[in-house]
Amino acid sequence: MSTTPITTARAPLVQRRRFRFLGLTWDDGIKYFFGGNAIVAIVVLTLITLFLFREGFGFFAQNRRNLLVYRQAGLEYVDFIRAQERDHSALTRYLSDLRVRQINFLTQQRGLSLAAANAALAPFDDFAGNFGDAAEPIRGLLSDLTEQATAIKTKFLVAADRRTERQQLLDAGKPAEAARVQIETVDFAAELRPLLDALPAYRAANHELAAKIATALATAPTLPAPELEKRLTRFRELARSYVAGFPTIERKLATWDFRRPVPWYQEFSAFLFGREWLTASFWQDWYGVLPLLAGSLMVSLVALLLAVPLGVAAAIYVNQLAPAAEQKFIKPCIEFISAIPSVVLGFFGIAVLGQALRALSQVSWLSWVPGFPFSERLNVLTAGCLLAFLAVPTIFTLAEDALNNVPRAFKEASFALGATRLQTIGKIVLPAALSGIVSAVLLGFGRVIGETMVVLLCAGNRIALPDFSAGLGVVTQPVHTMTGIIAQEMGEVVRGSIHYRALFVVGLVLFFLSLLINYVAQGIVRRHRLTSG
Repeated sequence: MSTTPITTARAPLVQRRRFRFLGLTWDDGIKYFFGGNAIVAIVVLTLITLFLFREGFGFFAQNRRNLLVYRQAGLEYVDFIRAQERDHSALTRYLSDLRVRQINFLTQQRGLSLAAANAALAPFDDFAGNFGDAAEPIRGLLSDLTEQATAIKTKFLVAADRRTERQQLLDAGKPAEAARVQIETVDFAAELRPLLDALPAYRAANHELAAKIATALATAPTLPAPELEKRLTRFRELARSYVAGFPTIERKLATWDFRRPVPWYQEFSAFLFGREWLTASFWQDWYGVLPLLAGSLMVSLVALLLAVPLGVAAAIYVNQLAPAAEQKFIKPCIEFISAIPSVVLGFFGIAVLGQALRALSQVSWLSWVPGFPFSERLNVLTAGCLLAFLAVPTIFTLAEDALNNVPRAFKEASFALGATRLQTIGKIVLPAALSGIVSAVLLGFGRVIGETMVVLLCAGNRIALPDFSAGLGVVTQPVHTMTGIIAQEMGEVVRGSIHYRALFVVGLVLFFLSLLINYVAQGIVRRHRLTSG
């Protein structure tokens, strides 16, 4: 009688030993296999980080050389004058916008025909034409200096290519062929002399420009409405401020020195705080991540503003209020959104949503909405709406899990004290689940900021800092994003080039931003579990 239980108790032990392999039992193998997820995640993250660093390595050194050539070839010198011409063009566009406003006022408020309105604006057109033509001397000088600086840069780049060719031949064991490669030495001091000698001509052109602007401002006509006259007064102020800046530009040109070294920190600041992302330019390539970062954050914030109320409210309703039949219907429908390919949503945004939002903005009784009406159907708002649609399942699922983790005793105690269902949800359940809901929002943020296809198709892809002076209307402007620029340009770059490495550095910024968001979210989740436990 006593041997049977002993044999039965030992049987599993014997069986486990029978399947022992390399000193491990089945239990050990299962434990190590499924418990190794953390190690796998660490290994994958390490490999991704090393890959990004390896491919992006050398960008900042290349960027510094890029900035050094920009200075030594005289492009920086010419860009002082180019900025002045660009500011004049901006003032000319201001006048063009003012003319459109006058046309609208005369045709809509005064009831004039388009021909009559154009005839009434003849004095204004003369004024605007004189102001626009005032910069012709500067434009002519700028064209000549641009050609000279471009020729200097071309000589330098050709010499650099020759040096690379010679080194490749030497590495290939062909010294005779390497010796035949002719490398022209670029004497920057001699090459830049024509540019520096043009300073007196520039000062004369500046004096002429200032005189013509003063004459044009003196002939400015009276506009047909106080609001339009106020805008013209503002233009006069801008034009006078523009002329007042001429001496500053002249001092910059007079003190400019191509020998001045590029500080080491500028190779980083030009990327992190640069406002231009310009590639394949005949003049100068710029790699500034700021407009891309601003575009990514703006689209993500619009998406969160729409997705958080929808996702959290749906989680509260399904978890706390909905009957079982509704729960079985609503939950799968919301979670099914995650299965929709993002490229399909992008096509929907291009063909339907963008056009619908633009048509909605044209409705007269919605003109009070900031940014309405707008003409760009692909913008922050269109992309943000679609990303909100993608973020709702993530926020809904995690927020509902947080609500489920609230101890049942909390709700029962609230009901026992006479609280209603809504009071219990608002004052007991939500505060207890708040950290979990915040982590759901952060993970939803991480989901949308890493999205590629929707923003590539629907954000407008304009690489420029948005005009934040428009207030909330800034969301109707097109932008570009970090994910979009990588997807758009990676297939066209030369491996190892500065453009190639710049895209990988953008990927590093995005990678660490996503890691930071997820780290903060996971920390909030851990705190939530500790407090709820």
